[in-house]
Amino acid sequence: MIRYVLAAVTAALVLAAPAAASDFEPGAPGLGDPFFPLAGNGGYDVKHYALDLDYERASNQLDGRATIRAKATQSLSSFNLDLRAFYDVSDVEVNGRDAAHEHDGGQELTVTPRRGLRRSQAFVVVVEYSGQPEPVVDPDDSLEGWVPTDDGAFVVNEPQGSPGWYPANDNPRDKATYSFRITVPEGITAIANGRLLSKRTRGGETTWHWFEDSPMAPYLATATNGVFELRISKAGKLPLYQAVDPKVGNPALSWERLSAEADIIEFFTGLYGRYPFSSGGGVVDNGGVGYALESQTKSMYDVMFSSSGAPSASTVVHEVSHQWFGNAVTLAVWPDIWLNEGFARFSEWIYNEKHGGISAQQAFLNAYNARPATSSFWNNPPAALPGPEVLFSSPPYDRGGMTLQALRVKIGDDAFFRLLRSWYAAYRYGNATTADFIALAESVSGQQLDAFFHVWLYQPGKPTTW
Repeated sequence: MIRYVLAAVTAALVLAAPAAASDFEPGAPGLGDPFFPLAGNGGYDVKHYALDLDYERASNQLDGRATIRAKATQSLSSFNLDLRAFYDVSDVEVNGRDAAHEHDGGQELTVTPRRGLRRSQAFVVVVEYSGQPEPVVDPDDSLEGWVPTDDGAFVVNEPQGSPGWYPANDNPRDKATYSFRITVPEGITAIANGRLLSKRTRGGETTWHWFEDSPMAPYLATATNGVFELRISKAGKLPLYQAVDPKVGNPALSWERLSAEADIIEFFTGLYGRYPFSSGGGVVDNGGVGYALESQTKSMYDVMFSSSGAPSASTVVHEVSHQWFGNAVTLAVWPDIWLNEGFARFSEWIYNEKHGGISAQQAFLNAYNARPATSSFWNNPPAALPGPEVLFSSPPYDRGGMTLQALRVKIGDDAFFRLLRSWYAAYRYGNATTADFIALAESVSGQQLDAFFHVWLYQPGKPTTW
């Protein structure tokens, strides 16, 4: 299929009238995110990534071939991809012809095709690369990207780990579909987003072919691999792919926790709207990063440092809820992380409320009363975070969740749950901002809510009136 598309694109180039050289300009090396200004690139929109990966854990060697279908959004003389400098790029082609390329010391791979790309023109770029993956270190000192484990790699990317294993337009606003062919030694399981299309073993190696057919932000991709027991079941007609490393502290409890995914999906489908993707699942591993991540359709649970040796029940609820809020509806800029994490924290509370636990209002009061006005927790309001080092600190989660429960009380259950369903329906498979949410909340509720949101989302200090 890629060869057919490539031939069609090349033929169109031959037939098209040439444009003046002055009409073409380099695409921007970044998209100007307030926290990660060089993440992502300007001048094009990715439609599909086809990633062919070959990984040998013994030597920590990753060989990759990325075929990227994209559309120019300006007339391009050159464009950038994000790829970490610990990879050697051996070849780059654009529309079937060798292209000049330059890899800086950071993550910018600049590609200069032989001929400029006209605005609105579809094109195909192929990048061949190899190297020894290194974890990406975030401003808060956490690890992400391709993180080697004792038997493979734990692959998680939020917010800037994707260029640690594939060339990308690494900005959440550029969603695309994905296919993965991951070749690993026989006996190793490779798990990626979407549905498993095939598994073939030959010559001591197994190639796993996965396909994600819904738009996905680059940071939500995964290619986790290692020794796993993989089970495939269904939630109704929805395939669920669940995997547990048999060496985690408590495999039996891990399977028990993953078994709740079908019921959790059913619950949030009734509350928020139809499950957004064509598959689901979760992976429990000794990942070495100290957190879980809602990789699209395959939540990743690292339990290396967990006292129970398994993900907690609330963590599974949290990550599954992200498939709606975070994955289907995705933030447009990283400072709006509360739109992901505050919604997931509230989802924990409302799930508990509807399953015999304390009410979401009691969870709100517990979180609110546990922190005195002098607590530093209140210094960083969720929509006014000072920098990326606090991106995954408590306020976007807990104060974000409190914001939603306080809003529920203010506008009433009927308007509140209509708002959440409308939010999901309006922005599913796209991106949104805090301003978008405020505008929709006012529209659905019929109330003027500027003062409320200023107190909860933007004003430092513990809210006392709203």
